[in-house]
Amino acid sequence: MIKTLLKSVREYKTASILTPILMVGEAVMEIIIPFLMTFIVGELERVAKVGGSVNVKTIAICSSIMVVCAIFALLCGAFGSKLASKASCGFAHNLREDMYNNLQTYSFANIDNYSTASLITRITTDVSNVQMAYQMCIRMLVRAPILFISSIVMTIIIEPTMALIFGCAAVLLGIVVAVCMFKVVPYFRMMFKKYDKLNAVVQEDLTAIRVVKSYVREEREISKMEKASGDLYKYAVKAERILTVMMPSTFIVMFMVNIVILTIGSNMYVGNIAGNVSPSQIQTLIQYSAQILSGVMMVAMCLNFISLSKGSADRICEVLNEKTTLPKPLSPVYEVADGSIELNDVDFFYSQKSDVPVLKDITVRINSGETVGIIGATGSGKTSLVSLIPRLYDVAQGYVKVGGVDVRNYDLNTLRNNVAMVLQKNVLFSGTIEENLRWGDENATEEEIKAAAEQACAAEFIERMPGKYQYDLGHGGVNVSGGQKQRLCIARALLKKPKVIIFDDSTSAVDTKTDAIIRENLRKQSPEITKIIIAQRVASVQDADKIIVLDDGRINGVGTHEELLKSNEIYREVFESQIKGQEDGAEGGAANE
Repeated sequence: MIKTLLKSVREYKTASILTPILMVGEAVMEIIIPFLMTFIVGELERVAKVGGSVNVKTIAICSSIMVVCAIFALLCGAFGSKLASKASCGFAHNLREDMYNNLQTYSFANIDNYSTASLITRITTDVSNVQMAYQMCIRMLVRAPILFISSIVMTIIIEPTMALIFGCAAVLLGIVVAVCMFKVVPYFRMMFKKYDKLNAVVQEDLTAIRVVKSYVREEREISKMEKASGDLYKYAVKAERILTVMMPSTFIVMFMVNIVILTIGSNMYVGNIAGNVSPSQIQTLIQYSAQILSGVMMVAMCLNFISLSKGSADRICEVLNEKTTLPKPLSPVYEVADGSIELNDVDFFYSQKSDVPVLKDITVRINSGETVGIIGATGSGKTSLVSLIPRLYDVAQGYVKVGGVDVRNYDLNTLRNNVAMVLQKNVLFSGTIEENLRWGDENATEEEIKAAAEQACAAEFIERMPGKYQYDLGHGGVNVSGGQKQRLCIARALLKKPKVIIFDDSTSAVDTKTDAIIRENLRKQSPEITKIIIAQRVASVQDADKIIVLDDGRINGVGTHEELLKSNEIYREVFESQIKGQEDGAEGGAANE
């Protein structure tokens, strides 16, 4: 895990290495200052006991060295903090970038393993937790042990008995910290799951805000939000209650140690207990005790952040270590010859753990330039079948060929640039109409953009928009209707000038007249493109060169509209039910007139 995360440090290695060095310098100076103070106070004690004049030279030298040490400690601390911030922020920046870049390599099968809310939490909250832990580690986790060990050594030099007391106190505090960490980690892990749930609720509610308001479900959504937020609050409070024990424990131990030092030290000074400690040394020991216990407390704080970030680090590494299920070919093909498609004995599962195939024994050939319709009931595997053509998923058995080459042998970008897919769920992005259409070809000319819009029957409404092709679609295309979205998505796909174009029920929100015009435009203006149309309406596919009927993941029939009407019961039933529905609608309209 640590090795995986540290790969993202990269250009911030220098800052990450210099920070601990500066922290060591700061800690050493803090150790030296109390020791020098012993000489100054000792000189004043000598004068108070035996009289005589103060050795100004000794005091001046010690004071000067103390000032130099204080300034050096200040500079080390300031530059160390600056470098630590630079290193941790840069580390977090690289970590988010690496996660996002790896996400772009995921196949659909990889993406199915995560919820959108979980990925957002990992890239935001989880990375922030790891960033804070990293900053604490390169600063405190080096400084604290130096303070602790050096203070113990100096204490042994002054009075070994006191060092034993400090060691016992440190062990006691360490036990308290360890117990707290052991108890708090499970709550932190649960917190991250609750963060995912909270993000999921917020995302779903904001995405579907129009539906929420149209069904007057605000109170229900508020209730869901309150529950998700309340669950997160519950575990956060439990974790914080445990962590609040550490700070009071430190102060209690510190005060107890000071009392013991003063008690034993004063008895040593007056001779009641064996030992030789002066008041100046007692004062120095108290300062070292504070440094020893503060060192333990710093380690406790680091462990606190580490324990908090441990779950985050695991979740981040899951994303970074996830490998695409679509391995790159050793000798990729960089050219698609034509739009011919062949599926041979294809089986497909969405999950390797599943025993039931989504597609079974699929064998079909589509010639380049053909128009092919696919029809079938919901869940019959229509979208799954066409998802194999641009290699959004890999087959479990058999092969899929495009242009006579197995899709697994293509360079993935080459294949997908030649297979355009208009998805069932139309997705537009924030920006203008032109910016969205340029997703098909960012270098397209204005004439090419307008031609694609004409072919998709989108030009008619674009010309009516304020600003026309510069009209802002808003977030997710909220400023256009469902049918307009579909036509823009078709125009965007046509701009790719693909060898194959797949319409996954992508004219469902378009009226039948416009649907027919789009199909006619495609037939006349793009005869070389292989067109695959998934549709619920028989009218959308009845003029196709061939129609594939799917039933429960298997091919139930293949043929023209006329052939299937004669030979395929499923197709005939669908056709008759739709024809009857149209006739009933027409009769009802006539009766109303």
